[in-house]
Amino acid sequence: MKTTLEIPDPLFRKAKARAAERGQSLKAFVAEALEQRLAMGSAADAAQDPKWMSGFGKLRHLHDETARVQSVVDDAFESIEDEDRR
Repeated sequence: MKTTLEIPDPLFRKAKARAAERGQSLKAFVAEALEQRLAMGSAADAAQDPKWMSGFGKLRHLHDETARVQSVVDDAFESIEDEDRR
């Protein structure tokens, strides 16, 4: 399949040079690089995530409690007291 990609000039030059060093066409080099990257799977993807993302989902077990507390807060602030209307 043919496609068009925009590759930053410095990256293109590095890839073209590396392909030439290996005696490959750029097409073969890019296809091999994609195959290797895709074979790495989700473990490699997780390793690429920023450190702050590791905390996401850690408090999932508190979802029901958070919803309960929010309900209490909503009920408490549902009406405005007469003294607060001024």
